[in-house]
Amino acid sequence: MGVALVALIGMAGCGGTTSSEHGGPEGPEGPEGPKGRLRGLTAAEEILVERAENLLVKKCVEKAGFRFWVAEPESLASRKGSGFVLDDVGWAKKYGYGGQFGRNAEEARSGGPNATYVNALPDKERAHYRAVLDGTPSSGMLSVELPGGGTVRTPRDSCQSRAKDQLYGDFATWFRVEKIATNLTPLYVPDLAEDKRFTKALAAWSLCMEEKGRNYSDPFEIRTEVDRRTEGLSDAAAHAVEVEFAVDEAECAKDASLAETARALESEYRAKEARRYREEIAVFQRMRLTALERAKAIAGV
Repeated sequence: MGVALVALIGMAGCGGTTSSEHGGPEGPEGPEGPKGRLRGLTAAEEILVERAENLLVKKCVEKAGFRFWVAEPESLASRKGSGFVLDDVGWAKKYGYGGQFGRNAEEARSGGPNATYVNALPDKERAHYRAVLDGTPSSGMLSVELPGGGTVRTPRDSCQSRAKDQLYGDFATWFRVEKIATNLTPLYVPDLAEDKRFTKALAAWSLCMEEKGRNYSDPFEIRTEVDRRTEGLSDAAAHAVEVEFAVDEAECAKDASLAETARALESEYRAKEARRYREEIAVFQRMRLTALERAKAIAGV
């Protein structure tokens, strides 16, 4: 099983938002999920929290004397295309692999009002703006050791951190539990990738693709091929290539139950590892629900 495939299995589950990665079942039904467990947020609720965070960042940046434009968070539709394998044929027919979403986002980042404004600032002011928005090591750093190894660090004070502090109640705690709760995949994906239930579904998917004239052992190979074939094409031409490949992938994923199998196995394997971090995950869940309630007030919902 290739390293790239192993990495992709852990990318947002197998398409869209996953309850396992967020530590609880999705759905709008109150804070408690089945058996009293705290639930995760729906994708729509995540968007609301992100929008509120951007509004808080804007307020902070402008208080420092700069300007800031609030960009719309990633849409519901665009969040479905980043998983291990597509199994939504209708989405694939309409969006391919969602490449247009990425191209639009990059265009907004590089040519949007924030980028235009920052690029027009004198060098000294631009550096000050970056320090205000993102922070610097001089203000102190927070660090967290990840479950699978390695350490991540972030400035303790910035407009980004202050926005999260207002939403979640304690940025230092949020940074620690969020990095732990969302980085468990390296602990279990290698075993998941060798599970006979997964390898059987993957083999069935590969056979289905072969019958369609596409010889690929896993979805990662398709994404690599699509990237190669769409390089330098117009948006319309790139989209057409994406749709052609994505529909075949999704149809075979449905026939072989590949995404369904991977999702179920991810929940099973992750649950075993999550027991070691139950306290951090519980805090993570509670802080997300707290942020959701605060976001409603901030965004005027």
